[in-house]
Amino acid sequence: MTDLQTIILKSPLLAPILDRWVRIALPDGWLAAGAIAQTVWNHAFALPPTHGIGDIDIVYFDGDDLSQEAEATHAKRIEGLFADLPVRIDVKNEARVHLWYEEKFGTPIRPYLSAEEAIATFPTTATAVGLRPSRGGLEICAPFGLVDLLAPIVRANKSQITRAIYERKVERWRALWPGLAIERWDVRPA
Repeated sequence: MTDLQTIILKSPLLAPILDRWVRIALPDGWLAAGAIAQTVWNHAFALPPTHGIGDIDIVYFDGDDLSQEAEATHAKRIEGLFADLPVRIDVKNEARVHLWYEEKFGTPIRPYLSAEEAIATFPTTATAVGLRPSRGGLEICAPFGLVDLLAPIVRANKSQITRAIYERKVERWRALWPGLAIERWDVRPA
């Protein structure tokens, strides 16, 4: 964990978010997914710390308000908190993903019970990671562990995504981070 914490806390994109985390004020909130992995990959391949990072995901879980309006209000407020960052901040209430997932991706999903459960369905083992500040440094949600993230290896998390989605993601990532070890979709886990 120390290596990951050191890399993240040196990031000019992620460190400011974690420094101001208390102002985010979302229930069960996590800094999550691609920007974490991409920050680690930039470090691993000695690339500029912002290379390839187009957005930063902040996820939360509020089962008491599944409205699109509440999510949009949080998103606008949080975007304002980080207007100084050169990337888009994407805020999603994981409690409401089941309401739009089928329309966007073609398959229905059952409602998540927590943000951690949602993170466990993120498209790859390396991007199925969430972070937030804690007294001891960073609290980490990594349902598949940190080995693939730090290796860096990209493997499909087939719990929810399709082959087409995975292959689109890895095609983009291969172009931006050619040193990544990318496992083919049809490889069976050991």
